[in-house]
Amino acid sequence: MTGPNSSNTSAPTVSPVWLVLIGIASVQLGAGFAKSLFDDVAPTTIVWLRLATSVLVLVAVLRPRVRGRSREDWAVVVAFGLSLGLMNWAIYQSFARIPLGVAVTIEFIGPLALAVLGSRRPRDLLWVLLAGAGVLLLGFDGDHLDAAGVGFALLAGAAWAAYILLSARTGRRWEGLDGLAVASVVATVLLTPLAVGIGGTDLLDPWVLLVGAAVGVLSSVIPYSCELVALRTLSPGVFGILMSLEPAAAALAGIAVLGELLGPPQYAAIACVVVASVGATRSGQQAVLRD
Repeated sequence: MTGPNSSNTSAPTVSPVWLVLIGIASVQLGAGFAKSLFDDVAPTTIVWLRLATSVLVLVAVLRPRVRGRSREDWAVVVAFGLSLGLMNWAIYQSFARIPLGVAVTIEFIGPLALAVLGSRRPRDLLWVLLAGAGVLLLGFDGDHLDAAGVGFALLAGAAWAAYILLSARTGRRWEGLDGLAVASVVATVLLTPLAVGIGGTDLLDPWVLLVGAAVGVLSSVIPYSCELVALRTLSPGVFGILMSLEPAAAALAGIAVLGELLGPPQYAAIACVVVASVGATRSGQQAVLRD
């Protein structure tokens, strides 16, 4: 990441597409690594440490300006922080109970539904039907899906949709990534009582702190950095299509890190959601270009 006074004139030496893909791989590997620790450290503790790590980096690098802000500015950024904290906490609770790839696939329904609802084209209902078929396929595997895990994934998806909407509103009121830095502080503060109550003395354990920092670097610092550089030259439409690969990346991370082999219906479900997301993103981009 670059500081507020850094030069932005030099082009990235790595293709922006590869930077986004590196960010996607990093966040899902971080999630897989975090899940591998859940037998020893509570998910809430890990997600709080992840957020705290990102706060330390974002605030140190960006040094957000907070003086002179209006009440409306603070209301928006606090809501943004609430959605950020809820999204991260809920998805960690979800993949503590169900496979990582399945959890992220269900979560992805949130931003996908938001993209389709923002469209005025009747044929975009095809993407809704395709995603719905994917979700139905998740129930046709031999392994029983934990209801709480599915519920937490749906909650994370709803929070993700709110995060997208509030991110746009925050960006109109806060310069650069100042809003994200402040929202991360808000999310961390809001989760602190829960993390302290659940984690207790674990938060004083150097090993736990080190592990949490590693998850924070993999799941927040590296992806934020890659996306920040990539978005200087990458169009929002291409970025959205690349982000549609998240469920597939999560499934691969589940296999590589956790040995979570899914059944054919679940892989088909992930494919349906990825294709539906790509289609909805391309359709939305074409609508914007026509407008």
